[in-house]
Formats: sequence, structure tokens, C-alpha cells
Amino acid sequence: MAMAIRVFLLSLLFLSFADHSFSLYEDQAGLMDWHQQYIGKVKHAVFHTQKTGKKRVVVSTEENVLASLDLRHGQIFWRRVLGANDAIDGVDIVLGKYVITLSSEGSILRAWSLPDGQMVWESFLQGSKPSKSLLSVPINLTVDKDNVILVFGKGCLHAVSSIDGVVLWKKDFSAESIEVQQIIQPLGNDKIYVVGFVGSSEFDVYQINAKNGELIKHTSAAFPDGFFGEVLSVSSDMLVSLDSTKSILVTINFQNGEISFKKTHISDLVGDHSGIADILPSKLSGVFAVKINTLLVFIRVTAEGVLEVVDKINNAAAVSDALSFSEGQQAFALVEHVDGKVLLTLKYSHDWNNDLLKESVEVGHQRGLVHKVFINNYIRTDRSYGFRALIVMEDHSLLLLQQGATVWSREEGLASIVDVTVSELPVEKAGVSVAKVEQNLFEWLKGHILKLKGTLMLASSEDIAAIQDMRLKSSEKSKMTRDHNGFRKLLIVLTRAGKLYALHTGDGRVVWSLLLPSLRKSGSCEHPTGLSVYQWQVPHHHAMDENPSVLVVGRCGPNSDASAVLSFVDTYTGKELNSLGLVHSVAQIIPLPFTDSTEQRLHLLVDTDKHAHLYPRTSEAIDIFQREFSNIYWYSVEADNGIIRGHVLNRNCIGEVVDEFCFDSRELWSIVFPSESEKIIATVTRKLNEVVHTQAKVVADQDVTYKYISKNLLFVATATPKASGEIGTATPEEASLVVYLIDTVTGRILHRMAHYGSQGPVHAVFSENWVVYHYFNLRAHRYEMSVIEIYDQSRADNKDVWKLVFGKHNLTSPISLFSRPEVIVKSQSYYFTHSVKTIAVTSTAKGITSKQLLIGTIGDQVLALDKRYLDPRRSVNPTQAEREEGIIPLTDSLPIIPQSYVTHALKVEDLRGIVTVPAKLESTTLAFAYGVDLFLTRMAPSRTYDSLTEDFSYALLLITIVALIAAIFVTWVLSERKELQDKWR
Repeated sequence: MAMAIRVFLLSLLFLSFADHSFSLYEDQAGLMDWHQQYIGKVKHAVFHTQKTGKKRVVVSTEENVLASLDLRHGQIFWRRVLGANDAIDGVDIVLGKYVITLSSEGSILRAWSLPDGQMVWESFLQGSKPSKSLLSVPINLTVDKDNVILVFGKGCLHAVSSIDGVVLWKKDFSAESIEVQQIIQPLGNDKIYVVGFVGSSEFDVYQINAKNGELIKHTSAAFPDGFFGEVLSVSSDMLVSLDSTKSILVTINFQNGEISFKKTHISDLVGDHSGIADILPSKLSGVFAVKINTLLVFIRVTAEGVLEVVDKINNAAAVSDALSFSEGQQAFALVEHVDGKVLLTLKYSHDWNNDLLKESVEVGHQRGLVHKVFINNYIRTDRSYGFRALIVMEDHSLLLLQQGATVWSREEGLASIVDVTVSELPVEKAGVSVAKVEQNLFEWLKGHILKLKGTLMLASSEDIAAIQDMRLKSSEKSKMTRDHNGFRKLLIVLTRAGKLYALHTGDGRVVWSLLLPSLRKSGSCEHPTGLSVYQWQVPHHHAMDENPSVLVVGRCGPNSDASAVLSFVDTYTGKELNSLGLVHSVAQIIPLPFTDSTEQRLHLLVDTDKHAHLYPRTSEAIDIFQREFSNIYWYSVEADNGIIRGHVLNRNCIGEVVDEFCFDSRELWSIVFPSESEKIIATVTRKLNEVVHTQAKVVADQDVTYKYISKNLLFVATATPKASGEIGTATPEEASLVVYLIDTVTGRILHRMAHYGSQGPVHAVFSENWVVYHYFNLRAHRYEMSVIEIYDQSRADNKDVWKLVFGKHNLTSPISLFSRPEVIVKSQSYYFTHSVKTIAVTSTAKGITSKQLLIGTIGDQVLALDKRYLDPRRSVNPTQAEREEGIIPLTDSLPIIPQSYVTHALKVEDLRGIVTVPAKLESTTLAFAYGVDLFLTRMAPSRTYDSLTEDFSYALLLITIVALIAAIFVTWVLSERKELQDKWR
């Protein structure tokens, strides 16, 4: 009997500690998660509307995405995401059925099937010299002929077959000193002209035989004034460039191989001008455009090389390439901003005075300026020509304009998120209904009948689809107020374009968006970039009458020493409350654990000179800061120099005027890694807002260990210089990976461990008292994941119950980081079969629920792995007590269970980050993954032990209760009758 009870208990333990896979039924997809697909900021676009059927536009983006979009609705027909190092340089359509792309700096040419996006062929073009990449597809291609595609890249000119991608011939220019600028093949001519610069003052022309690639003629001519930038082709034998001073336009004629230059001062064309002139890269026939500040000047080039000003336009935003829409007729589009609207004008290339089309379209002030425009024509029902324009806005959004209206738009800025934070929704006030959902009695009855049919399993497939649609459109999910379980929140995301979005976690919709004025190009901020977003004010005591706000930190330039800008935004309304243009730079942002009376959080902004600036700049903030002045420490990592420094505040900055909000710092400690043997490749620390439920950890045999919990621990990974690059750049003998746990207050190295024969890249996550990191083992030719857990031995004596009763323990004694901690470290390594892009860990409100690692795999999916698999105490034969505790027997590899993929069968293309947000319900956390796509789901690492599941059958519960009541009543009647009969005997 005892044996049977023991087997039964072990079975229960196994079931309770089995891996809780996060899987859904088919009809549950979309209820607790949402997935959004994007493509990014468009840089090339080619229309395909000649044949009947699907009208589409093929685009390539700055996120290395190639996609085919439906021109009617803007939906994605198909999409291909290339690698991070495979940037697309050119796109074209050939033979009406292939999409040709040139990528990787002119070294990879691919053909894709236009209908479905399947790759037809791929050609690797060899070259040894970095150069400009150029793609030239002849216009007069025929289906029954092996047409030639010209590609220049890596210092070589290739002629490639359009049918199978075979290189027909190759001309190597790597031995020449020419910097090729253009490849020109006149229509109906068997000659190819390769033109470029030698140095800065010599122009060269190479005539190449188009059939075999042989050199026909080489001509060069010197231009003493020198050239600046690139050349623009305005005809088959005429080029335009700027001189080295950017004050003279130079027309270059190379007709019949003879080179001639003609200079024209810009001041002679436009009069007095102030500013730097730039030639726009738009391809127009016989015309080009020069931009000087906000002035756009259109200039025509005559056959003799004479320049004539055609028009001058102020505040012009973009110019399209020329479009041939009928025999001998070409048009191009010009976009202007007039009175907050976009003015689209189509002009003939040969007749400037007559406008082919002029439309004014309202596109919204939160989209910014127009960056690019692409045009296409179509034939109306009356056989006249109509035109549509595809425009790319400053916020990276994509819009299709037609007949004076916006046909569709796509918020492509969300494909380039750089930082994420979270804001709570407003508290629902009594008598106020935020989500106005009106339903009549018939719809109410219909919905309940469908739910009843689904409960009784009588619903058809159409009924199941209707039930799922009702669930997706549930007002509870998308309400703009807080819910009891804390599932509804706002994700505040900052994009590369400097735009702030608020996404509802219920359905992923954009609640509001703001193109930050402080992060737009202006006179004071020429090259603005958004850095990060932080919670600035989070009202708790005044949540009913005050709105939370966020702090957005930006920089006016690509360098770290550029001046910073701050923006404060209301998270409920999306309005900018205030903005500050700072005179100092921002190298680090340190949120402090202090708030003032208005619940604004104090922040330290450290500049490149190691001066710390306090915000908000109020007297109350400085009083709070002065009280904690001696307890503020921070560290800085100089990865290039291999130095980690610890800093402490010293005194107020000394300058012309004493700034009470600026503080000097002094270096407290430093760790210098020898450059010949170690290079810093990764640093990770704990999340500031992480909640730890308890420091004590009960292990086997009722023993207690104490976690070493410190927010000042830093995980550092270094590798030998040869092993810091791509995998395979070093041999196992040359490679080694060393990891450290460093106390950032004292600079003490608490733990050091070396992995010989291993290299990066290293991806790590730090939580509570453990860190998990991923790297590559060159000796085993496999990826590995290791875990380090650190425990506090100074509390080891607090295991005696009598000491706890009589108060003879040190649990309440103060802890100082300046006293050497007594710690022990446990570690273990496991093989892992996947390459990893990023790692995160689940977080809950109280920290009670068990942890799961969220691993972003190379396949752009998110895998949930129970932390118990990465327990350093795992052994091959765990004891009975360890088995009861839940220790899993040791295996050399970590398991990958298909049902544990949080993203299911979906992909988050170009996955870059995973953010976890705790809900109010302790068992549940929200996981948000972002890249080119966005994905959010609700997770329960230990199952929903504190709530009923979504598919809980209330009808079955009610039937059970009724049946029990009926059974009780029947048995009571029978019992009474039997008792009466017994008395009569």
C-alpha cells in the first residue's frame, strides 16, 4: 500500500513539474495575442500594372525587405526579408514576370517570381574592390530572347543572363583607379559606357562591347577644379556634376568618346543664394533639379550643354523619376507642402508650362514631410490617362494618392522600433463609458445562442468563425480603461524616425501617434536621432486627476558628443507637454529610485565629460537628491578600450555660473582588460523594476540557501580579439570566452569563469541571482547556454529555528557593499541547437511565479524555456529529495518542445527585442516581441493557478451543481423513506 501511494505521489509530482507548454487551440489564435506585419521605410518602388488582374507595386526597404503590395488595398501579397548584411541596392522588373534585386554591395543578384515571390535563380558576383553598386536593366527586353542585365559591384562589371542568372562575361576594373559612377547603354546601341572619376579631378570613360565585354576605347580628361559627389545622367551622352566648391555646375559631354566640360556658376542661374547646393538624384529626361536650402531649381540641359532655368519652387519636398506613359511622352511628379497639405503636381518633361495633373491632398500633420515619391499611370474608363502616386513620409509611413484622396496608408515606422516602455490606462470612472458599444436585443440573443451552440458542441464551422469574431471584437479586450487583471495597457514605442506611438495591448491598434517636433530636422538640430524612452511621471495617489507621462531622450547628431534634446509626452493624449534643447550631450541615462511630490521620477543624465545633470530641475528634486547624494554610484563601459569604470558624485560643476543641477564626478575604480587577450563583447545587468519575492530558497532536505540579490551586479563577457568577430574567424586554440560578475559599487570581481575554445556573439539575461548566457563552442561545433547562480553565505547560519525565535539572527542587519561579501557560485553548461538573436525573462507582479526564458531564435520565433532546465544543481541521478523538489535529471542538451514556441507558427521577421510586462494577475505576464513585425501574447509560466481559463465551461459547472443538488434531494427522500420503513418493522 505504501509503495502504491509513493508511486501515485511521484506521478503527481511529474505531472506538476512537467514543462508547461504555451499552446493554443486553433480557435483561440488571436484571442490572447496579436501579430502585425510591416515592411519598413521604402527606398525603391517598381509598379506592375500593364496586364489585367492583380495590380501591384514591388518595393524594397531600408530594413532589407522585398515585398509586393496590392495597389488597391495596400496589403502584402508576399514578402521576403533578407539578412541584416544583405542591403538591397537596386530593384527592377524584367520580362513582366521576374523581380530582379541587387544586394550585398553589388555581389548578389537574384530573380524572384513576380506572382508569389519564390526565388528563381541567384547569382554570386565575385570582386575584390569595394565600390558603388549599380544595376542596369535594358528597357526593350523580349521574352523569347536571352537578355542581358548589367551589374557593377566590387570593382567589376558583369553581364548576367536574365533567364538563368549565368554570368556571360566579366570586365574587371579593380586594377584601375577609377571610381565608377554610372553605367550607360544607349537604346539600340551595342556599346556600354562606364564613366567615373579618377581621384577628384579626372574624368574617365570606358567603351565596352556589350556582346563580349571587350574594351573598345578608354578616354580620360582632367578637370582642374575637381568634382564633388556623384554625377547625374541627363541623356545618353550628357552628365551633370558639381565642382569641389559646390558653387559651379559642370556639364560633361562624352559624345563619340570625346570628353568636354562646360562650367556654369550657380549664382548666374539662381542669383544670390545662401546655402549648400545639392543635385537631386531624380532621373529626368534632359532636366535635373538642384536644391539650395528650401529652394528647388529645375534646370534644362540643351544639346550643346547649355543650362537653362525652367522653374524655381520654394518648399518643394520631393521629385519623382520620369515616367513614360505614351509614345514619346514623359511626365514626372513634384510634391510641395502648402498650408499643411500635400500638393501633387504632374508635369510634362518637354512642356513645363502645362500641368498634367494638380491635386491637393490632406495627409495629416503627424506624418511630417514627404521624403520620396513614385508615380504610375493607368487608363480610365474614358480611355484617358490617370495617375497614382506612392509617397514615403518623414515618419516612414507609406501612402497611395489617387484622384485627390488617400487610397490607403501603412504605418511603416513601426518596423523600426528602437525602445519600448509601458503606461497604464486610465481608471474607469463611475458613469463614464469609454468604449461605446451599442447592441440591440436581436444581436444580444444571437450572440448568446451561438455561445450556447459552441458549449454544446453543436456549432458549425461558420458558427465557430462567428464566435471567434465576436471574441476578437469583445469590448472588454479593447476598452480604453484599466481592467482588474492588468491585461490592458499602453505600449509606448519610439521609432527610428523620431515618432512616438501608443499601442493598445488588447488588439495592437495605434491609440495615438506623435512625430516629435524636437526630433525633427531644424536649424538647431540637423541630424536628430531618438535614443530611448523612460517613464517620467506615474501617478498613483493622483491617478484619477493626473495623466502619466514619458521622457523621450534624443540627440542632435550621430556622435555621442552631440547635444541632447528632451521631450515630455502625455501618454493618454499623446500631446507634447514640454521639450528642452540641452547644451550638453548624453552618454548615459540613469533613472533614480526617487520621486517628488508630483510623482515625477528623478533622472541623471551623464554627458561625455562625466558630468551628471539632474532632471527635473526643481528645488524639490535637488533637496531629495542631496539627501541621497552619498549613495549614488554608476558605472561606464568603454568597450573599444576594454575599460569599465566606477563613478561617484563629487561636487557641483565649476564654470562661469554655478549650476546647482550639475555635478562633477570622480572615478572610484576601474578594471582594464588587456587588449591583446580580451575584448568586451557583452554587458548585462538586472532590470531596475524587477520584483524578487523572497531571498530564501528552499532546496532538498528542507535546507535553505539565500540568494545574493543586488541591483549593482554586472555581467561582463570578453573574448580574445580573434574570437570577437564572426564564427569561424578563429580556431579553437585561438579562441576563449571569459565571463565576470562584477560589483559596480566597489569594482570587485565576485566570479570569473573561462570557456576555452568558445567565442561570441554572447546574448545574456540577468534576473534575481542568476544569469544565463548563450555562445558558440568551437570545439564541439555547437551552441551552448550556461547558467551562473550566486548565493549569499553570510546568511547561511540563519537556519536554526531557535535563533529566529530568540532574535539571534542577522536577517535585519544592514548590508554594505564595501564589506567583502561571502558568496558561493554554482554554474552549469548545456548544448543548445539554435542560434539566438535575443534573450529575455518573464516578469510578474510579485515575483512568485516560476521564470521562463524567452529566446528569440535565428528563425525569428520566440521560444519559451523553463528556467528549471537551466538549474546548475541538475545531476544525472538526482536524489529522491531533489526529485520531489523538481530537479530535472541532467542531459547534455536543452530540449526544444515545438509546443513551447510562444509565436506558434508565426514569425517576427528581423526580430530585434523582447519586452516582458507584468500583469496585475500574478500568474500572467505580457510578452512583446518587435522587429519588422510586432507580436504580443499573454503568458502563464506556471499556468493560470489564480484564475479560471478562457475556455472554462461555466455551463458544465452549472449542470454539475444542479445535478448534485438533485442527487442530494433524491438521496434525502430515499433515506427518509428507508428510515420510515425501518421504524415500521
